[in-house]
Amino acid sequence: MNWNPEIYNRFKDIRYQPFYDLIELITDEKSQNCIDIGCGTGEQTFILTKKLKNSRFLGVDPSEAMLSESLQFSHDRLSFKQAKTEEVLDSKRKWDLIFSNAALQWSNNHHTLFPNLLSLLLPNGQFAVQMPMQTLNILNQILLILVQEEPFKSYLKGWKKESPLLSIDEYTQIMYNAGLINIQVIQKVYPIIAQNKQELFDFISGSALIPYLDRFQDNQKEEFINAYKKRIEQKFIKFPNIYAFKRLLLYGRKP
Repeated sequence: MNWNPEIYNRFKDIRYQPFYDLIELITDEKSQNCIDIGCGTGEQTFILTKKLKNSRFLGVDPSEAMLSESLQFSHDRLSFKQAKTEEVLDSKRKWDLIFSNAALQWSNNHHTLFPNLLSLLLPNGQFAVQMPMQTLNILNQILLILVQEEPFKSYLKGWKKESPLLSIDEYTQIMYNAGLINIQVIQKVYPIIAQNKQELFDFISGSALIPYLDRFQDNQKEEFINAYKKRIEQKFIKFPNIYAFKRLLLYGRKP
């Protein structure tokens, strides 16, 4: 996918608060080997190394554009590598901390993905993951409906990106089945006060909209953007207005 760090970081403050909430659940241990899956530009991974002073980190991300920003954050305890989540699993390397902030929602088959990730935890290892709850978020709901309507359904040849997220109960059960203790599963609203429809469009254009825009031809892309903005306007009748953006935070530890 064609990630744009500038657009993504336009809502940096909004995107970073869940990250700070997630890292508050993590404890600093001695000599930890840690991985940040979907590290993006690497700035959050850098912040993590400041909190976990006894840890060494590897940040991985499939986006070359995002990782091009990471060089400024590298240091003796932090390195970066271009890799997909599936490659992390294939390596079979085990970790003291598996961390992922707003990335695993891009991976499919969470029924198998999460048990496989949890199998890579070392004894006393920690698991900390945050994901947007796409099926419950209005902008994502509008998006999924629109791409299944004509002419966009034909433009996309029927392709759509449905959220792979499971229910809170399912994630809790998976973590319990993997033997985790101190399990915390938190659904939290991170409100966005939007002054106009363009702000809401810009917010989602930096994430969930990307795989669709990548597939449209130029003229189709403009048509879709106009239609999507109109749907936003129909849902959010007056501005300023609040967008209740929901996220899921998961934490647990291996005994």
